[in-house]
Amino acid sequence: MKWVTRSHVHVDRVACPWLITRFIDSRAEFIFVPRSQVLEVAAQEGAISFDTPGAAYDHEGELCTFDVLIRAFQLTDKALLRLARVVNGADTNRLDQDPLAAGLEALATGYALRFPDDRENIARQFELYDALYAWCRLDVARAST
Repeated sequence: MKWVTRSHVHVDRVACPWLITRFIDSRAEFIFVPRSQVLEVAAQEGAISFDTPGAAYDHEGELCTFDVLIRAFQLTDKALLRLARVVNGADTNRLDQDPLAAGLEALATGYALRFPDDRENIARQFELYDALYAWCRLDVARAST
């Protein structure tokens, strides 16, 4: 399936493609366009829009799009829910929400500066999210013992 969002990716627009690819749609294709074109391109391409006003999946109250996707697709993996706290804090600028949120925000900014091409940026950051998810699995396992 095709998914479309705003260009110039940052926390949520990297975390969501990672989540989609790893847990929802392993064959997902992503399209990045200016904010003003997301809904139009979604209609033209038959794509699912996300992380922009009016999109199929977007922020809802204090939930970032990553949280909304987890809820919509009924994902219950405890490590993924742990990761969602980090992503939400970094994406909503509530950096005190989780001790890792400020670090994720800093890394997202650094990646954006180093890799302004959205496709290259998410490709490189997927390794970061894989590692962070692995740490979340360990953190959840430690908490349950």
